[in-house]
Amino acid sequence: MKPRSTLATWLGGLDGARLARVLETRRDAAAAPEPRSVGELAERLQRPGSVALVLPRLARPHLQVAEALAALRAPASRGALAELLEAADGEAARELDAVLEALADHALVWFDGAGKLRMAGALRHAWDAPLGLDAPLEELLTGTTSDELRGMLAALGVKPPGTKSQRLAALVEHHGDPERVLSVVAKAPAATRKLLEDRAGARPARPARFIMSGSPDPDPEPDPEPGARWALDRGLLIEDRHRYGPARMPAEVALALRGPGRHAPFQPVPPSVERVSVAPVDVDREASAVASTFAAGAASVLSVCSTTAPARLRSGGIGARELARIGKAAHADDAVVRLVLETAYAAGLMTRNGDHVAPTGAYDAWAEQEPSEQFAVLLQAWWNLALTPTRARDEDGKALPALGGAPPCNGCVQARHGLLAAAARLPAGHGARVTADLGPLIAWHRPFADCSLQEDTPFATVIREAELLGVLARGALSALGIHLRTGDPEALGVECRRLLPSATATARLGADLTAVVTGTPSTRLAALLDSVADRETSGTASVWRFSAAGVRRALDAGHTPEGITADLAAVAAGPLPQPLSYLIADTARGHGRVRIAPAACVLHGDEPALLTELAAHRKLAKLGLRRLAPTVLISRSPLDATLAALRAEGYAPVAETDEGTVRIEKTRPRRAAAAVPAPRGSRARGGRTAAPNLAKGSTDFDPIALATRLLAAPATIPDPAPFEGGAPFATDTEEIVAGWAKQLPYTDVRQLAHAIDTGQAITVEYVAASGNLTVRTLSRLELDPPYLEAWCHLREDERVFTLSRIHGVMPT
Repeated sequence: MKPRSTLATWLGGLDGARLARVLETRRDAAAAPEPRSVGELAERLQRPGSVALVLPRLARPHLQVAEALAALRAPASRGALAELLEAADGEAARELDAVLEALADHALVWFDGAGKLRMAGALRHAWDAPLGLDAPLEELLTGTTSDELRGMLAALGVKPPGTKSQRLAALVEHHGDPERVLSVVAKAPAATRKLLEDRAGARPARPARFIMSGSPDPDPEPDPEPGARWALDRGLLIEDRHRYGPARMPAEVALALRGPGRHAPFQPVPPSVERVSVAPVDVDREASAVASTFAAGAASVLSVCSTTAPARLRSGGIGARELARIGKAAHADDAVVRLVLETAYAAGLMTRNGDHVAPTGAYDAWAEQEPSEQFAVLLQAWWNLALTPTRARDEDGKALPALGGAPPCNGCVQARHGLLAAAARLPAGHGARVTADLGPLIAWHRPFADCSLQEDTPFATVIREAELLGVLARGALSALGIHLRTGDPEALGVECRRLLPSATATARLGADLTAVVTGTPSTRLAALLDSVADRETSGTASVWRFSAAGVRRALDAGHTPEGITADLAAVAAGPLPQPLSYLIADTARGHGRVRIAPAACVLHGDEPALLTELAAHRKLAKLGLRRLAPTVLISRSPLDATLAALRAEGYAPVAETDEGTVRIEKTRPRRAAAAVPAPRGSRARGGRTAAPNLAKGSTDFDPIALATRLLAAPATIPDPAPFEGGAPFATDTEEIVAGWAKQLPYTDVRQLAHAIDTGQAITVEYVAASGNLTVRTLSRLELDPPYLEAWCHLREDERVFTLSRIHGVMPT
């Protein structure tokens, strides 16, 4: 049985409420199948991938304390940590305790049985050089020969002991005394002294570099700097055994040269923001107006895309010209168009379809919903969007297409989450006087947040997006933002229904041939007005204008004058204006007076004078019209070209089919299939049947109940070993996976087998044939030992994976 880790011991000593807090903050470690013991939970909590998930959610003081503890080489005492952070007493000490408590809630830092602070190993390796300090001297001297150690001691004026271990201990003891190190450096040549002082002080000024696996790769440097040989001979600098990279300075030497007054940065108090009083009712009013405007704009943008699917650039994405077309037709600016397209694509309402981006079948269902429901879908998609959708230019100032397939940007997600965390910290009844002042707060709450260098003020783009959506109103977090941040979709839906009015089903039809709709028009109303009129404005109030061209468009689509009049009367807030009735009647009288039949093509009508007029029309001469009979003309131009030319000259012809009936000119919306193919049916493989996709359970995660079960279970549970007289595997799938995936510990075997049996997605660390370690998210898993067939979300294709090459598993 494996020895119990200090983390497992600490977890086992917690009460139920405290362990539940750990489970709540690290939900990935408690994902199904739930851990059987605190030992298995500790194993999951210390996975590098699990630690990498929680790191971006930490605020600046949490990362500062963690880096300081990493520099101290835990286990370390709280006193040493407080001294390094200059937080030994007063308010700073209380802030340090609060930060340590938060890190413990995340199971990143904890106290062992001796009262020393421990930290997750993956967290220690998140920095290549915490606080600019390299490894301790003893670690750097690994592999040094006894003669080399003797030479260093002799150069320092210390009598070398007889054995290698004694010589190493003597050198470590010497360099562990700051006064002795400073005394040696004081005797060094000027070039060596400058080199050592620069190396000891330069690194902390550089931004910290985070890595989650492997070892740091030092910046390559040429031959040793001037003065380096003197320091190398005395162990003040240590050279790599293979002469790779620059000479490294032991942590003891760097700390001695920095002096006792040098402290690690610790900023427990967030930056201040100038605040202004704001009433909750005013926040609600502005959030309601802004959200309603966005919902109406989103419906208009996607309606335009439904009518004419946006074309994609050869390089991918929707370019500036197509975005301008959509914006002009929908009366929306570029930021709104980009935001709607990206969120709709993320929500599955649109997808790539060849050289276009077309709405999916899900769009039709979405279009029938109330504005509050439509808005909630797009708002939730924005919250989890792994990019900043309204960013129009890259760091080089080059225009960015929408839906360009940019790689996922976790820093963009953290910027969004940091903004809401910053706004939530403002006192109740207050907002930021200038919302741009929230930028430094975002950087404090989410140091990993992505901030474009093109922005005039930090995080201006994400702040503007939050304002466009009503998440941020009057400088304060609205009710929409509060429930978006807490991750409660049901409560968010309630707030959307409260703040956004229902769709408007009526319009005010004016004698000036306009239709005005206050609020968001219903899908039926918008479709009717779009078919017979031209939209002029969109927003809190939308305006359509009727014209002969619009009425002709409706007649061409197969509507009758009586039907148009009846449909408009049904949605009108009052009686139909007389000018509109006259417009419909006058346009209908001229509609179809000339009919065009396909031949190449034939024009015929009941009025010989009208046909004579067409044949003599100078601007129609290019059609090559020729009279065959008093009521029949023939054209050398195709039907559609003849139809367009006559309409351009103010006539109102209609086209006929081959059977002589009127052709209905109705454009069918273009729809794309789902982005990911439908799951394959289960089929037999090697005598076994692949597990079918099961419906996901609807049970909510209960951290308190899980904590109770873990504390009641044995501290550690042996792994199954049925062939050695031990416990059997829980399922056949577990036994098969364990037999082939030899690199996986049993807790990973359990999670992979569970994903296969339940049809859930899973994230794996996979060693490709090239030898590179890659991270893949897999779904639609089908076991075919020694292989695993799955849909790879990285490659967007079916792939076959060798089980023995899977080196790690995490829930998605």
